[in-house]
Amino acid sequence: MHSISVCVGSSCHLRGAYDVINEFRRLIEAHSLSDQVELKACFCLGECQAGVSILLDGKLYTSLTKENSEEFFKRYIAGN
Repeated sequence: MHSISVCVGSSCHLRGAYDVINEFRRLIEAHSLSDQVELKACFCLGECQAGVSILLDGKLYTSLTKENSEEFFKRYIAGN
């Protein structure tokens, strides 16, 4: 089971955190992974200058956008 926490703090929110969440939601459904991926919002992961930040299985990733979310998802989630 993968756990994805997307920061929705002020900086990440302004940089498109909800677009990233919606894209991950779409990808989870498209890959039929609803029972294998937990997606949730969280507040401030401490990397405000590099948002949108996420925690994937406890590891921090930064600079996510709606545009690069699919590549990230395929590499780290759907490919595992």
